[in-house]
Amino acid sequence: MTDVMCDEEVVMAGLVPPLGIASNTPGGDSLATASKVTRAWEAFATGEDITSDVRPDILASWYRCRDQYEVDPALDAAPPAPGYHDQGPDNDVIFTQLGGLGALAGRDVELDGGVVAVTDGSGRILGTWGDPSARRRAELSNMAPWSSWSEQCTGTNGMGTSFEVTGPVTVTGAEHWCEGFHQWACAGIAIRDVVTGSAIASINISRWGATLSPEVPGWLQKAASCTEQEIHRRAVGEAKRVCAAFKQERTDHSGPLVALDRGGQVVAANDAALSMLRLPADAPASRGAVEPAERSRPDIAELSDVVRWAAGRAAQNPQWSGYAQLGVAGDGAVPATLRPITEADRVVGMLCAFGLQEGEPYGRAGEGTAVPMPPRVIGVRNDRLVLLAPSEVRYAEADRNTVWLSTDRGRILAATRGLDHVDQALSRHGFRRVHRRFLVNLRRVAEVERGTKGELFLVTDPRVPELVPVSRRHAPEIRRLLGV
Repeated sequence: MTDVMCDEEVVMAGLVPPLGIASNTPGGDSLATASKVTRAWEAFATGEDITSDVRPDILASWYRCRDQYEVDPALDAAPPAPGYHDQGPDNDVIFTQLGGLGALAGRDVELDGGVVAVTDGSGRILGTWGDPSARRRAELSNMAPWSSWSEQCTGTNGMGTSFEVTGPVTVTGAEHWCEGFHQWACAGIAIRDVVTGSAIASINISRWGATLSPEVPGWLQKAASCTEQEIHRRAVGEAKRVCAAFKQERTDHSGPLVALDRGGQVVAANDAALSMLRLPADAPASRGAVEPAERSRPDIAELSDVVRWAAGRAAQNPQWSGYAQLGVAGDGAVPATLRPITEADRVVGMLCAFGLQEGEPYGRAGEGTAVPMPPRVIGVRNDRLVLLAPSEVRYAEADRNTVWLSTDRGRILAATRGLDHVDQALSRHGFRRVHRRFLVNLRRVAEVERGTKGELFLVTDPRVPELVPVSRRHAPEIRRLLGV
């Protein structure tokens, strides 16, 4: 993992230009763009659909706010956060570190009328720093501790929208869903758990009546990388505990046995499990995949949901065990018993013994759980969102942070930016990364072509001239999964 500066040098890097310079008064092009966005917002907020003048990630957020969350566009203040927050003590170190960064950054942006805010993973503000007058103005919109800035509560904004995308997000003027925040410019980034991918916190920089320097997103990326080093360190420590529990258990178990992290990825597996899951004998799991980047996700669609269910049960009772019927490729539905691996009263992983059926059944009748909605991939085309079943997507192609989906309905822009983020959403549905720019639905591969120098290309629709390249790094796994 690349080392990132985590000291005052990072923070004191000139996040925003001093007040009074030219960037505080946008030029003609910027004013024209802002006017177009304002007109688009006015039309969209009254129920119309729009086709242009708004960035795709902002448009996708507007759709969520209007059609899914039903946020009032006339809102001028964030609501108070709910009293109950299931954050637990595990992330206290992360919040403390972010608070330190926020305080240092607040000292830097104070002269430029800026405000720095840190939230937890639900969008609840934990602290703000910066220019006192700007903070007082922000408090009029309830941009202050104990208020909720998730998209569901407060619409498109730097804090809440950062939870929906990969990397930094900037929201300027009328790009905010709520009219009461149109005088603000803000940029935020989510800090994510490297094991589960879920948001733990966010850090945001805002200015009123002025623009943000283009250097702000880069600073936010450094701040997030710095904080995620601690999350990575914790993940490695958890994996060592998981490996130790696996070594103890494997001596008493002859059937397929897997040790999973909190996100349902394989940390360790015995030979029988490697064979059943079709992992190579020399896979990192055979010796213990301590590094999060080395772990593989089994091709079992419901596994992540089952692990999440099991972890919730085990958090209440460390002696808990339960089982589920899991669809394993080539073997159909196989019973699997899960038992928690704990450390200091925290669930850090799961032992999964295939072929056993012990404890509480998964998804039993009478629990009162809602019927889950079918999985959907959200795309943007012209004036509307496109809801796609994963099976409709043949492959995804990245153009930097923009991701295009090749589908049965044509080429569609993904509403989510960043191929890594799309990969997280689709990996449980049979998709595999085959190249740094391509993610392929292996169930849709119809032909495999070899190049003159041994290169490998995948064809998901022989009717169109498409060749999806497979990198040398991914070629052995893809050949194995396709049986070629």
